[in-house]
Amino acid sequence: MTRLSGAFALGPALVCFVTAGDGPTPAILDALVDGGADVIELGMPFTDPMADGPAIQAANIRSLAAGTTTADILRIAADFRERHPQVPLVLMGYGNPMLRRGPEWFAAAARDAGVDGVICVDVPPEEDEALGPALRAAAIDPIRLATPTTDAARLPRVLDGASGFLYYVSVAGITGKQQADTASIEAAVARLKAATDLPVAVGFGVRTPAQAAAIARVADGVVVGSAIVEIVAAHGADAPAPVAAYIKTLKDAVASARKVSA
Repeated sequence: MTRLSGAFALGPALVCFVTAGDGPTPAILDALVDGGADVIELGMPFTDPMADGPAIQAANIRSLAAGTTTADILRIAADFRERHPQVPLVLMGYGNPMLRRGPEWFAAAARDAGVDGVICVDVPPEEDEALGPALRAAAIDPIRLATPTTDAARLPRVLDGASGFLYYVSVAGITGKQQADTASIEAAVARLKAATDLPVAVGFGVRTPAQAAAIARVADGVVVGSAIVEIVAAHGADAPAPVAAYIKTLKDAVASARKVSA
């Protein structure tokens, strides 16, 4: 059992995203764990984060302005792994920073840093050869995205070679405040789970404990990103404490939903 499969085996997992280099990242990562996050997504800042809304775009700009490099991100990941040997860590970002030195270099560096999975937003399944084989050779899960427009004809291609979990993007748009209604999420998760044994985690637009609980009742995981990034933006160096407090409210909601479902 891998760290990722172990996290989802315990019930609906709380998956939390922050942008590397935006604020005191190591302390924020510790705060996520302290608050109860089951899986951490560490965003790799990029100049053109096309799938992200204003909050994460701004976090990317702040991080890049501070001089964050891929080497810095890998160092943050390696240090996190030393502090938290059992917490799954996923790198999420775009192809350019991952492929600039070649997929084999990136996969090996991520493996050596203790990374469990990679989400590459702008390398589609049809271009798996660009990164997927290198990740799989390094025993890193290539985590794929499905959306409301992923139809029955394309879904098998999305799932082919995917591992770790399937990230269901619940709205056809950018990250932020939009959220699909619970009924449409439930129907989409049921359709996806009929096609794969991978855990299905739902994200985009999740901000409140009530929203997290509603998703946890029908999915294997709940992904929260922009709302956390906004706390970092508001509090800067003092962000860890309010981040931990916010994550605890989400974790309690997910845990309550787990008990209801059981």
